[in-house]
Amino acid sequence: MIRILLLLLLCSSGVVAQLPGLHIKKATGTIQIDAQMNEADWSNAEVADRFKQFFPFDSSYAKAQTEVRMTYDDKFIYVFAVMHNLGPRKYVTPSLRRDFRGEANDSFVVQFDTYSDKTNSFQFGSNPFGVQREGLVANGGNATDDLQLSWDNKWYSEAKILDDKWVCEFAIPFSTLRYKHGLDYWNINFYRIDSYYTERSTWSPIPRFFPLINLAFSRQLIWDKPLEKPGGNVSLIPFVAARNNQNFLEKEPAKSELDYGGDAKIAVTPALNLDLTVNPDFSQVEVDQQVTNLSRFELFFPERRQFFLENADLFGSFGLANSRPFFSRRIGVTRDPNTSQNIQNRIYGGFRLSGKVDNKTRVGIMSMQAAEDRSINLSSINYTVGAVQRKVFSRSNIGMILINKDAVAAKVTDASYNSFSRLVGIDYNLASRDNKWTGKAFYHRSFDQNKKDSTYAASARITYQTPRWELNLLTQDIGANYNNEVGFTPRKNFRRVAPEFYYTTYPKSKVFNNHGPGFDADMVGNETFGTTDWDINFWYRVGFQNTSLFSARARREYIYLFSAFDPTNTDTTKNKLYHLPQGSDYYYNSIIMSYQSNARKKFYYLLATRSGNYFNGTRLNLDGTLSYRIQPYGILSLDFSLNKISLPAPYKSANLIILSPRFDFTFSRKLFWTTFVQYNNQANNVNINSRLQYRFKPVSDFFLVYTDNYFATDEIRNNVQFISGQPKLRTIVVKFTYWLNL
Repeated sequence: MIRILLLLLLCSSGVVAQLPGLHIKKATGTIQIDAQMNEADWSNAEVADRFKQFFPFDSSYAKAQTEVRMTYDDKFIYVFAVMHNLGPRKYVTPSLRRDFRGEANDSFVVQFDTYSDKTNSFQFGSNPFGVQREGLVANGGNATDDLQLSWDNKWYSEAKILDDKWVCEFAIPFSTLRYKHGLDYWNINFYRIDSYYTERSTWSPIPRFFPLINLAFSRQLIWDKPLEKPGGNVSLIPFVAARNNQNFLEKEPAKSELDYGGDAKIAVTPALNLDLTVNPDFSQVEVDQQVTNLSRFELFFPERRQFFLENADLFGSFGLANSRPFFSRRIGVTRDPNTSQNIQNRIYGGFRLSGKVDNKTRVGIMSMQAAEDRSINLSSINYTVGAVQRKVFSRSNIGMILINKDAVAAKVTDASYNSFSRLVGIDYNLASRDNKWTGKAFYHRSFDQNKKDSTYAASARITYQTPRWELNLLTQDIGANYNNEVGFTPRKNFRRVAPEFYYTTYPKSKVFNNHGPGFDADMVGNETFGTTDWDINFWYRVGFQNTSLFSARARREYIYLFSAFDPTNTDTTKNKLYHLPQGSDYYYNSIIMSYQSNARKKFYYLLATRSGNYFNGTRLNLDGTLSYRIQPYGILSLDFSLNKISLPAPYKSANLIILSPRFDFTFSRKLFWTTFVQYNNQANNVNINSRLQYRFKPVSDFFLVYTDNYFATDEIRNNVQFISGQPKLRTIVVKFTYWLNL
């Protein structure tokens, strides 16, 4: 691990040629957002053009060219983009719902790196039907998951489809962005996705083996004069909600509640924002998509609540995916044992101060107080988190995080509520100037009243990527008593080494865009049991010119059970007869394949299988999503997961099924209706979530949400017989939110 850390420090350089930037001048007149280039300021604006292809090739200019102009005044940044075509054509959009996503959808996007650090950016986009999307890019955009589209803010746009092109016009308030005043330039890039020509193009060229959102290759947006400090910037977002709940399991009568609260956003400086919340409500957030859990560990569900999203990476990107010291869903979310659904744990209030204090230093501090819930034996808990991140070298940074969790239980006698959990950690994040070298190294240590040893988590990872080669090496060491109660670490007491190698070739073909073999291995163990897990995989991946993808791998796997385990995760009786014994071990082989079809078609799908040996038996698996686009008004889709697990007697075999039809209709750009049904026989639950949303003003909404839960199969619980179709919990919520700028 020490050797990898030294390599991380040595790989922080790299050369990227600086291409000419785009000069932006202050507007002399008023700009109307009508998707018409009538104003004189557009004629006088400098043009960003000569877009380069990103896909299918990155060595030529785009066939369908794009022109972008920009100007600004005291309140707004204006963008006008013209997307030329080679002739008449049709466009692809999944629906009229905000925050569309997918590489097959026609769209234009601008990325503002307002701190000029090529690490974080704000993103704004539109499709030809005038549907908006906005998001935040973190970690340099080194992975597609670094784009977070759940973030919402107030801005204005319009789009029009013309005979040989489509155009869009944006007005983005300076108050929507966070930036350091006095800068001469920001970093910027534009990209366009074109479904008809199967083309993705960018103004500043990006090598196609990196994500389209990558920030390493952006150019400069050069201001005609340094930006001045703007005036006051305060937003209030109050809500009022009426809720009706009924718990059929406890045979309780329906309960009605009236709730109110809200958030406030206060710009302390243009780059530093204070968020306040009082009695927040997250009823409009749809339920989590259920998955079949055949592992021995907890599953991760992403954060989607608006309050936690801005600067979320400052707090949440410490550590790695399987060892996060801070996971915001620990705050205000708990699990209902009756439905296996994550449910809201009321938050009294809290604050978050986050942003930049100078061009190289980001800071954040958050404190939240969650409410007591005696029905599930949960005390009131305070969560406080502080983080600082300092840029070093060209695009790398060093960060430190402090976390404190304290229980408050004035009327609860359980001594466990008087405990605390604290953590301190330091991370180094590598991103070379040319993005060929990326990586991370961290050391975290937890503290609680037990004062045990081995309360650490440490890791080092490095990646080298060129057009043909991708090389990764990861090492981890998680202590036996590491206790990050506000984070996500499903497994402790292990050491891990995981190398990966991939080779990609780009043929001259009308069918294949790229393909190549790969190899990866993952070895896990500890001092007590020796090697407990390993797997070796031989890959082959194929990307097609029509955007579809195929991958296949052969896996050899070993697992040692350091505790008894039910391979189906269905035994609610805790009968050890159905559990594989502690100390047993298993070798098995499996084939894993996936295919993602051409999403430009109205009917498209994703299929994946992982089948072969499974512990001392076999497993046949098929997962997938089938989607049909009723353009432009919505999507009908079906998610499914089918697992046939066959084990020898006396162990339990099982047929595990998840079926999740979804109906997503968008009657206009303001009115949306989504219904999501989930049948999960592993969790013995059928869930219905139906949500009607009317956006009557920008970021101001009316919600009507209906959620219901039923038994999927017969079950005896606490000596009580429940039959399939019997209701468990039902909730109806009506909610108004309003965004008010002061």
